[in-house]
Amino acid sequence: MPRWKKFLIALLGLGLIGAAVFTGYRISQQEDTCADGVERTGGECIGLNGEGYDFGNPEIGDVARAIARENERIDGQPHVTVAMMLPLQSDKAALRRQMRSDLQGAYLGQRQANEGEGEPPKIRLVLANPGRNYEQQEKVVDTLLRMADSPDDRLRAVTGFNLSLDTTETAVKRLTEHKIPVLASRISGDRIANEDTSDGMARQRFPGLARIIPTNHDAAQALANFNGERGRENLKTVLVYDKRPDSYNESLAKAFSGIDEKGPAGPAPMPFESPAIDEAGSTGNQFTQLANNICDSRADIVYFAGRTLHLRIFALKLAQVGCKDRHYTIVSGSDAASLRQDMTEQDWAQLRGEDGTAKVTVQYAAPAHPDAWNTELARWNKQWDTDHDRKPTAEELPQYLTEPKTALDTLKKRIETTRREGTSLGSAPDLEDSRTMLVYDGLVTIGKALHQTQSGGPEAVPGLEDVGGQWSLLQSRHRVQGTSGLICLTSGGNAYDKPVAVVDLDPGLAGAGKLRFVGLGWPTGREQPKNCVIPSSTP
Repeated sequence: MPRWKKFLIALLGLGLIGAAVFTGYRISQQEDTCADGVERTGGECIGLNGEGYDFGNPEIGDVARAIARENERIDGQPHVTVAMMLPLQSDKAALRRQMRSDLQGAYLGQRQANEGEGEPPKIRLVLANPGRNYEQQEKVVDTLLRMADSPDDRLRAVTGFNLSLDTTETAVKRLTEHKIPVLASRISGDRIANEDTSDGMARQRFPGLARIIPTNHDAAQALANFNGERGRENLKTVLVYDKRPDSYNESLAKAFSGIDEKGPAGPAPMPFESPAIDEAGSTGNQFTQLANNICDSRADIVYFAGRTLHLRIFALKLAQVGCKDRHYTIVSGSDAASLRQDMTEQDWAQLRGEDGTAKVTVQYAAPAHPDAWNTELARWNKQWDTDHDRKPTAEELPQYLTEPKTALDTLKKRIETTRREGTSLGSAPDLEDSRTMLVYDGLVTIGKALHQTQSGGPEAVPGLEDVGGQWSLLQSRHRVQGTSGLICLTSGGNAYDKPVAVVDLDPGLAGAGKLRFVGLGWPTGREQPKNCVIPSSTP
């Protein structure tokens, strides 16, 4: 074969190899890209998207597309970007439904902030998936930092954050160190918070962080105050806690241990150890042993410092032990708000005795409940009628009840408007799990901070530190009327004396499991002051 032919064949071969390599590279790149701004890493779709992508989770598809349509609607108007950061993928149906509730609250809060105030800047909302248990948060935070500096994105706040984990703390710390305001709507662990001091100042571990949910310490204190008023001084208590490192479990155990019990001494704390936040492992066997020990101890109330998955298993094991004629109340923290969604009819039957009454009742401090304000107002009015022979004036009505009721009514109208518009959110929002209400309140709070910071004309963009500096000003006259209660933020960005909705999951009601609002608990032992003016803690 002539030399020139050999040379030509070699060139053609190299060209084919190059084309194959390039094609393979393109295919691999496409396989690694879930959507614009979202890459497949470790089997998960990690990144940010505000264009309707569902992150492979069909439960959130409709609400993700609703958010995208709102982003398109305000695109030509002065706006900034807010990121909603929380894990958005799971192989567990219950967790996927919880994600949907969170995003429903985000969309409804975005709409309320954009239309309710009617002022610039509008909020463009993007969804940020940091992966299971925030394990891939570093990549997402990298992107958020770039967006904060971008004149096109104008990121001005990050919200969401639904798990009190070390990885969550790392993400919040890095964001706040770079001056990006963070509003945590649903983390209750004590560690991810700034510390309010007795001189009214604050130790700013996370400068620019605000929280609208009570810490575990405050929630436990509210439960203790509530139950003390209801005459539980003669009941024995025991603490059951998870030894696995988890800031939620740790802070809840510490808070329960610090409760000043008025009744007789109960047994010593009883530990167990779970393998992970969403794995059962051998906890069932451990709980059988603990339940037997509790039966012999004659304790009546069990403080449970653990996650929802393990709480469900523990409650079922406690019912199985079968201590005759015994009724237990398990008291837990805000994570228990997800318990009802995980219970089956068979579970409820197991928690009931043969006579249909409850063997085990779970009580917890929910961050919110839709029945709270009407129920408490009815009680207040009944007491007023007993003490007075006239109707109360507008000034005499309790703000701490009437204003949250107004906010909840507004949310319900927003839900109805969305339904009439034909906008699907995947399902009707279930307000009883508190998720939709809390995340909605978070977006409304961010909207208020943005509107109060805005100056220099509608096209001006508020600075990052200006937005973060607004948190401590949202009190007194500038309090936020939240559906979960009045939001009055301290100098540390913490919600002052935020009430918890004490609720019972009672398996004996109407022959099936029912979530029942019992009453409001207050961390300070009494309701928030008039106009939510935060008092000085200096003696």
